[in-house]
Amino acid sequence: MRTTRLPAPARRRAVLGSSVAAALLLGGCGAEVEPDAKASAEVTVKRCGEPVRYTVPQRAVAYEGGSADKLFALGLTDHVYGYVMPPANPPVSESPWASEYAKVKMLSDDLLNKEVVVEAKSDFVVAGWNSGFKDERGITPAILDKLGIQSFMHTESCFNYPGHPEKVTPFEALYTDLERLGRIFRVEKKATAVVDGLKERVEAVENKAPAGERVPVFLYDSGTDQPFTAGNQVPPNDIIKSAGGRNVFDGLDERWTQVNWESVAEAEPEVVVILDYGDQPAEKKIEFLKKSPHTKGLPAVKENNFFVLDYNEGISGPRNVDGLEKFGAYLRGLDG
Repeated sequence: MRTTRLPAPARRRAVLGSSVAAALLLGGCGAEVEPDAKASAEVTVKRCGEPVRYTVPQRAVAYEGGSADKLFALGLTDHVYGYVMPPANPPVSESPWASEYAKVKMLSDDLLNKEVVVEAKSDFVVAGWNSGFKDERGITPAILDKLGIQSFMHTESCFNYPGHPEKVTPFEALYTDLERLGRIFRVEKKATAVVDGLKERVEAVENKAPAGERVPVFLYDSGTDQPFTAGNQVPPNDIIKSAGGRNVFDGLDERWTQVNWESVAEAEPEVVVILDYGDQPAEKKIEFLKKSPHTKGLPAVKENNFFVLDYNEGISGPRNVDGLEKFGAYLRGLDG
């Protein structure tokens, strides 16, 4: 019987060590990067499907770990004023770029809002649609445009962005973001190097994926009455696929979405990936799955086949590839 892969301080320290090594290769640990073009000029870069003119930002605000990680991986710490980190995000001290987070300001431990951005005198905000930017919270790219504040959205989140949608696979969206941010900050060469490094790591995992029929995998985000899971438009779908598994809901042309327990049972997943939030720990979710009449009979639950995916490995950011490498090793271990 497989043992449950639960978060533990020792495991986190080991993961952090390997991630730091990868970060050094990817981002120079936030070291300043020589611009590739004159910073005073404007450049046109797409924000989802909308062409937008940008000047080089000097007081960027990042929402959540994925946004900040992308900037730090490109060596742009000097251009980052601060970050907003909601409770779901694990501590920044666990990030491969922990030293870079320490150099900028933590502006809020709540959701992104216009007041925080304005008070910071920010000239650039990076977030996702519906995760950071949202009509209901009064902060959108259109609202910031009127205030003269530039903004950038994760391409992965553009799938359901009104007016200017954009659809690409999640890993391609990650590469696209790094390339576009590279153009905005005039560090195109650095962006190319970072993207090439990520692609090489993804290819290495894909080349080692188990042969034969793909293992059915269920991503459990949250929910008891109805589960919240990953469709094919968010990073875990590509993580599962590139590692050699099959997301049982990869047929859903959605991002994070709600399904029902009957469909989970019918899919008979042999592995459950648990998304580990800072405020919704994996242990509680696994405990629920083992006790719930909907899930305690699933093959994955009976065999104790749980894999814990860190929150920042599941949302769009460079740490997606860290998650892929770990999950790839996990799947190969199932055959061992």
